[in-house]
Amino acid sequence: MRKELGLLNIICIIVALGFLGMAVVSVIASGDFLTIDNLFIITVSLVMALMFAVNPLLYLKSEGRLPLPGAKRSIAAPASSGEWGQIRSQPAPPPLLDARGRAVPPDVRAMVSRMDPNKEAQKVQ
Repeated sequence: MRKELGLLNIICIIVALGFLGMAVVSVIASGDFLTIDNLFIITVSLVMALMFAVNPLLYLKSEGRLPLPGAKRSIAAPASSGEWGQIRSQPAPPPLLDARGRAVPPDVRAMVSRMDPNKEAQKVQ
C-alpha cells in the first residue's frame, strides 16, 4: 500500500509539473499575452496543476513531512493513553452506555451531562 501511495504521488507531481510547464510555454510562446484564448489556457493549466498537486501536499502534511510556517504542532500524548495529539486536563469520563450496553453518541452524551439531577430536585422544592 505504501509503494502504491508513493507511485501515485509521484505521478500526480509529474502531471502537475506538466500542467505548470504548459502554462509557462503558453505565456512564453504567445505573442499577445492578453487574449481570451491564452488566458483561458493559462487558467485551466494552473487549475489542473493545483488539482494534481493537492493530494501529494496533503499526504506530506498528514505524514508530518511538510513544515507549515505559523502552524502549531500538537503535543503527542504518551503511548500508553492511546490518544495521540490530544491534550486533556482531566481524565476522560467513563463511556455512557444505553440500556443494551452500546455507546451513546456524543450529542446525547452532551445533553445528559448538561442535565444535573440535583438542580431539578432543587427546583421542585
